[in-house]
Amino acid sequence: MLSESDIKEAVFWACQQEVLAPKPGNVNVISDGHNMVVEDFIKSAHAIAPIMAKPGLTVGERILQSVQATRRVVNCNTNLGIVLLFAPLCQAVQSCQSLDELPQQLQVVLSNLTVNDAIHCYEAIRLAEAGGLGKEDEHDISAVPTITLLEAMDLAKNRDQIAQQYVNNFKTLWDLSLPALTKAINSGESVEWATAFAYLKLLSKALDSLISRKQSTALATKVSERAKQFVIQIEETGRLDTHFDALSLWDKELKEKAINPGTSADLIAATLLLHRFGRQLSFNEFQYHEAFSGRH
Repeated sequence: MLSESDIKEAVFWACQQEVLAPKPGNVNVISDGHNMVVEDFIKSAHAIAPIMAKPGLTVGERILQSVQATRRVVNCNTNLGIVLLFAPLCQAVQSCQSLDELPQQLQVVLSNLTVNDAIHCYEAIRLAEAGGLGKEDEHDISAVPTITLLEAMDLAKNRDQIAQQYVNNFKTLWDLSLPALTKAINSGESVEWATAFAYLKLLSKALDSLISRKQSTALATKVSERAKQFVIQIEETGRLDTHFDALSLWDKELKEKAINPGTSADLIAATLLLHRFGRQLSFNEFQYHEAFSGRH
């Protein structure tokens, strides 16, 4: 089972690796963008890590306190999507001995979300000043919710990829982005380039809901098609770093047009968190067996 310090380390590592990866359209090591810089994301990672790791908090409390901590160190929305995804994962992993147990424990956490979780989450979203949410006739983000957080996410699932994960037990991560990340790392890619590949793979398979909401579905489709072309080229050559110049050019084009596949980046941050949890749990299990065998 992971300790509080293990989870804190995993949260910071995942946030750091996400922003260090050369992911076109996001703030990254290629270039800053969208009125934010890499350091904003590092500061935010430091702010949320201890809260995500703290035992005894509900999912809603974890979300709200993380956003409050973020706003104390940066004056922009660097990580609302990350916080929304990380909170149930960090809650669930506290009960796991192995990564195989996490999907079941995650389902338990999501199924037991409350109205209070929704109240805290709505407050966090308002505080983060998230863009492109629009206005809803029922259970709008400006109102006090009277439904559970899971029910609220179910209402938003068709327009938001993060809400979808709450409803489908993070299926996109388990079935798509984590296998892509793992395959790239196992083939010898650095974590940064493996992260970029998982991001492109995700973007090629699913329209980024931030682009769809803030701009248009047609534009999100064009971005997805371009990502698909990169994935095909990368899989043909077998190496990601040979495409650095082309990815840098696309990154520049996206930022010049204020196009940010931000939800895809959030999902990749959560994918990195799952990867780190898996490594930590495997290492802890190995240490346990070593210690146990040493006594006999």
